[in-house]
Amino acid sequence: MNIQQIHHVAYRCKDARETVEFYTKHLNMRFLLAISEERVPSTKEPHPYMHIFLDAGQGNILAFFELPDSPPMGRDVNTPQWVQHIAFQLGSVAELLQAKQDLQAAGIDVIGPTDHSIIQSIYFFDPNGHRIELTTVTATPEQWQRLDAIKWTMLDEWTRSKHAVHQADWLHQREFAGN
Repeated sequence: MNIQQIHHVAYRCKDARETVEFYTKHLNMRFLLAISEERVPSTKEPHPYMHIFLDAGQGNILAFFELPDSPPMGRDVNTPQWVQHIAFQLGSVAELLQAKQDLQAAGIDVIGPTDHSIIQSIYFFDPNGHRIELTTVTATPEQWQRLDAIKWTMLDEWTRSKHAVHQADWLHQREFAGN
């Protein structure tokens, strides 16, 4: 098997039109396609839906389903809100800061920027309650090499202990240096 890329990632939405308008207006995505059927093609079960597709850039597609006959949307209450999110990459810190300014000017609450040492990110929610991250890479090639060299050791230690592992603490040393 040779996976070429992610074709699309699909989430549920409360309102297809509101979702399209949010992503086209605030994230500059192009509305690609809408499909609506009375039955689910894979299972044949009767379940009307609207399936929308948005261009997230470079062949990446973000899709949503509106399901009017299903109970209201919820979220996994056993998973912290910060865990499940959609992250989109921007080209620079300047672009990230401009996006924050534009989102805030539109009345959207934004967290950040947060400096993760190898990326900087801002966070906000779409109208469906999905957490969105806009990020830009700030890592040096040396940082990527160091992280690559320890990834399996970190994973092995985590698998054994299920406690935080510390091989990459150097990423945040400057953050905690004053404490």
